[in-house]
Amino acid sequence: MNVLIVDDEPLAREELRFIVAEDDRVTFVDTAESVDEALEKMLDVKPTVIFLDIHLTNESGFDLAKKIQRLQNPPKIIFATAYDNHALEAFQVDAIGYILKPFDDQRIYAALTKVYQQLQTSSDTTTQELENLRIALPLSDRIVMIDPTQILFASVENSQLTIVLPKQNYQLNESLNWLEQRLDTHQFMRTHRSFIVNLNKITEIQPWFNHTYQLTLTNNAKIPVSRSFVPSLKKRVQL
Repeated sequence: MNVLIVDDEPLAREELRFIVAEDDRVTFVDTAESVDEALEKMLDVKPTVIFLDIHLTNESGFDLAKKIQRLQNPPKIIFATAYDNHALEAFQVDAIGYILKPFDDQRIYAALTKVYQQLQTSSDTTTQELENLRIALPLSDRIVMIDPTQILFASVENSQLTIVLPKQNYQLNESLNWLEQRLDTHQFMRTHRSFIVNLNKITEIQPWFNHTYQLTLTNNAKIPVSRSFVPSLKKRVQL
């Protein structure tokens, strides 16, 4: 799940960001302090869920919630606020949760669980359909359709995205987040700020320097796992 936190209080934003990032189901977290910044970041982040404060500087979180309601596939909204007298209004704009400050970790994880369960239940896409899904890669001279299950890994260097398949590599001017949003999070995970790997293509996992790991894939490529991603990897492969 991609998460966007909208709050005009820096300390509240960072506290919530830290708590949310500890949830293994969360793949990416970003923050915004205003409605305009949130709308701009939504274009890049494409959040699954938005934690939204009600009282923003000279603005109301409800203004953003009403804009989100008009989207074709709107993200789930969880209001995170210091005020307990807006719960009815929150649910009138289809909010999935209403959490009060100071934040309680378990309430936040419970709200994320509710979002996750709704996404699982409401998805009409079967496993077979996911396997048959293709990703469109906009190259400089053409658009290539690929089977995402065949991707070994992807990396970014000098603002260029490289997608590695068994017999072909593709390079395009997109971000790693762009690709991550198009992949099945059950099969792929970020192992480093510059790498995404297909978990089904891992053949070896080796301890590396400074409590990091190195992965060997079916094509013998070596992929780093930075220290911040080691706990997630261990859970995903049941180490």
